[in-house]
Amino acid sequence: MGEIVVDIELENFVDRALQKQTRLKEDRVRKHSMKAVADTGAVMLALPQDVVDKLGLETQRTVIVSYADEQRDQRPVAGAVTIRIGDRAMTTECIVGPPLSEALIGQVVMEELDLIADPQRQTLAPRPESPIYPSLKLK
Repeated sequence: MGEIVVDIELENFVDRALQKQTRLKEDRVRKHSMKAVADTGAVMLALPQDVVDKLGLETQRTVIVSYADEQRDQRPVAGAVTIRIGDRAMTTECIVGPPLSEALIGQVVMEELDLIADPQRQTLAPRPESPIYPSLKLK
């Protein structure tokens, strides 16, 4: 079993909102495509500082993160960013990692987009029960 690496597309949510209001031209909407690791042990989306800077995302708050080796650290949270995986997209915040660090797709993104990580096949795909649209519980 190996890690699950997928292509993601990122976009500055505020830029897109301004573009929809015709206050910003399409070619000015900040976007970035990259590979990211689907990490079932992570909670949020994590993006490297250089990507956050390129997208022009603003710091919203600070959180304490715990790494796999049990170390803890303060990290900024930035947003809002729209992430697209395949034909599913959502808008969220991201934990800001060090420059050039690995991008991680955490449980919040996987749950909202209704994606299942399959480590044996090394895929991140929609649940078979919801192939067209995400299916979310409201209990």
